[in-house]
Amino acid sequence: MNKEQTITGVIRGTGACVPERILDNKEIAGFVDTSDEWIRERTGVRRRRIAEKETTVSMACEAGRQAVEEAGISPDEIDMILVATGSPDQIFPCTACRVQEALGADGAVGFDLNAACSGFLFAYNTAQAYIASGIYRTVLVIGSESISRLVDWTDRGTCILFGDGAGAVLLQAAEGKTYRPAAHSDGSGGAALTGPGVRNRIRSIDKDGREAKTEYITMNGKDVFQFAVRKVPQVIQEVLKENELSVEDIDWFVLHQANARIVDAVARRLHIGMEKFPMNLQDYGNTSSASIPILLHELNRNGVLKKGQKLVLAGFGAGLSWGASILEWDIKG
Repeated sequence: MNKEQTITGVIRGTGACVPERILDNKEIAGFVDTSDEWIRERTGVRRRRIAEKETTVSMACEAGRQAVEEAGISPDEIDMILVATGSPDQIFPCTACRVQEALGADGAVGFDLNAACSGFLFAYNTAQAYIASGIYRTVLVIGSESISRLVDWTDRGTCILFGDGAGAVLLQAAEGKTYRPAAHSDGSGGAALTGPGVRNRIRSIDKDGREAKTEYITMNGKDVFQFAVRKVPQVIQEVLKENELSVEDIDWFVLHQANARIVDAVARRLHIGMEKFPMNLQDYGNTSSASIPILLHELNRNGVLKKGQKLVLAGFGAGLSWGASILEWDIKG
């Protein structure tokens, strides 16, 4: 499908919120068998933020408020609120409805979307579909996670990776180029990365006959790494081909911030310099669905992004799920 001049969702504002509590690698080394050097070499993470007084809702509200404020609109102009989260404070009412109330967006419909670390990208695509169809014109898209509450802090393979936070973008309908996204799911690989269920005391036996911990995140790190370094370059090439673009046409590749080694491997497979792959995971760890919008907000706030630049957003995670989207930046740097 060729890019067309039509109605698309343009980012008019961004926002982010991270907890006050900083947990660095040296502190983690005090309660699990690891070290700062070991964690940095294998993940790139130096520190992460941990929600103590903050909640998934409170961080989503603050990130959303910032995005609305930068866009210069009133909350009652928002038509829809989408919140991507795999760690809601409660199953219902959903996080989006709590955000709607807090922001005073009385006319907005809201719902949550869970696609784990791919969640923000999938929510962004959902918002674009509503805008392109003409159903809604102004959509607030948020990724918010209190993922540390799902972490087994005795499991070195997962506790070193994750952090908490929220990021948001405010999309408004405008005439512009529409880019077709690419997204995929593979349920057969779901066992590689799992989280707790509603009843987190359900007894589960793993393939070796041992009782598995179902109240925490579990991950096969090797499988997830191999999945990501194979599928992410493929889906980026797919979305570029679909929209008749090349890697040279893209100014920034904004990837889910899971692991520095994954980002490096993707860049090498695409034959692109790392200077086009901004990262902030060293400060926040893997914030799941919040990672892409937090990074977008930092790039926006620091004046890195320039009007007219093309960005590729790429998410990947549990499901298994992965995808990529292209956008043109429209906020003056």
